[in-house]
Amino acid sequence: MICCKRVYDAAAKGDGQRVLVDRLWPRNKRKEDLHGQWLRDVAPSAELRKAFHQGEVDFAGFTQHYRKELAAHPEHWYPLLDMAGKGTLTLLYAGKDTEHNNARVLADWLEDELDRRGPGSSPVCYAKEP
Repeated sequence: MICCKRVYDAAAKGDGQRVLVDRLWPRNKRKEDLHGQWLRDVAPSAELRKAFHQGEVDFAGFTQHYRKELAAHPEHWYPLLDMAGKGTLTLLYAGKDTEHNNARVLADWLEDELDRRGPGSSPVCYAKEP
């Protein structure tokens, strides 16, 4: 199962492997409080991230460009496939928007890749804010 969760939400026992997938370290978050690892290279490029946050690209355009970046660099996301295949993988992100963020695009990408390789993990889950 691949889940998406804000890095500011408390770690839970059911999170499994926790991986921060943002290029920048989240504000006011101590590294020892992550309870996981940080794979910054799997995040969107700095240019794409800035264009999305400045409103130059809508979420559909962001998704399209980010998926192209992922396709060009399988070495960045391939380790996540192994984690997802072995159990729950929780992709962490810092953004406030729980619907439109890079972790959701990445989770969908990974699910597609798992499906292409054979029986996929269970459906993607998205943590809801309290």
